[in-house]
Amino acid sequence: MFIENLKQLIAADMAAVDQVIRARLRSEVLLINQVGEYIVNSGGKRLRPALVVLSADAFAYRGKRHHDLAAVVEFIHTATLLHDDVVDDSDLRRGRASASALFGNSASVLVGDFLYSRAFQMMVEVGEMRVMQTLADATNTIAEGEVLQLLNCHDADVDIANYMRVIHCKTAKLFEAAMRLGAILGEANAADEQAAAEYGMHLGTAFQLIDDVLDYSADEQQTGKHLGDDLAEGKPTLPLIYAMQHGTPGQAAVVRDAIKRGDVEKFAEVLHIIHATGALEFTRRQALREAEAACVAIAALADTKYKRCLIELADFAATRQF
Repeated sequence: MFIENLKQLIAADMAAVDQVIRARLRSEVLLINQVGEYIVNSGGKRLRPALVVLSADAFAYRGKRHHDLAAVVEFIHTATLLHDDVVDDSDLRRGRASASALFGNSASVLVGDFLYSRAFQMMVEVGEMRVMQTLADATNTIAEGEVLQLLNCHDADVDIANYMRVIHCKTAKLFEAAMRLGAILGEANAADEQAAAEYGMHLGTAFQLIDDVLDYSADEQQTGKHLGDDLAEGKPTLPLIYAMQHGTPGQAAVVRDAIKRGDVEKFAEVLHIIHATGALEFTRRQALREAEAACVAIAALADTKYKRCLIELADFAATRQF
């Protein structure tokens, strides 16, 4: 299985990243340790920090700063999860109770703030202005994406372009930053650095598109989230937008009403419409196009086992079932 092969390839690096995460997560404030440990140990794929490692290795970086920056990326991602679960009122994350459900909204928001600030302490320690600029820009863009998504909730008139803008800001930007960080550490030339960043953007987009498919098709035990969560939150994701555009007027009206009301009781009816219109197949095709674009972006990079792993990762992102 690809994920197992990926873990084996970068096992030593990721073990070092885990050591950094655990060391820098520590605080004299007990609640920070409890919430931080809980969310970090909750079984995520760690794809974003893995991208920092893969990118640095692809550009033949030989130091240890990529371990610190991979941990920084994981802290930023974890902070967004803590805040997301509060905004979305989610009670489940990766198959376990969300931190907000277990520790409360206030603790989740404040520990998320701690992780953001710790991430910025660590990036300053690296002492590279372009690293700080990349992560500062990414963090700001992610925040904009969160606000855009909030504005789009329960809005059945959101179009595909608006939806894709949210994906690019909220999800893909951190994938892009992770790849760019590895290229910066490896002292890549401008063209190769941009190629790495474009790979990350397309990969992150493919990853989120499949997440949106899985909200209407996955095994809940595999994904660790409830089916229909996006609908309950009134999120107009691509499967819903496509179903409204290609369904009958009656079908479109049902989906529109479900988005506006966040009506999860209509989930079965909406799911039938999604399948009838081919919305999931369309979204998967879009994810495959993004994965192909990611591979094209790094086609000119030197052929190494790390580049080959990145190409396999793009395919995994667009075809995964969990």
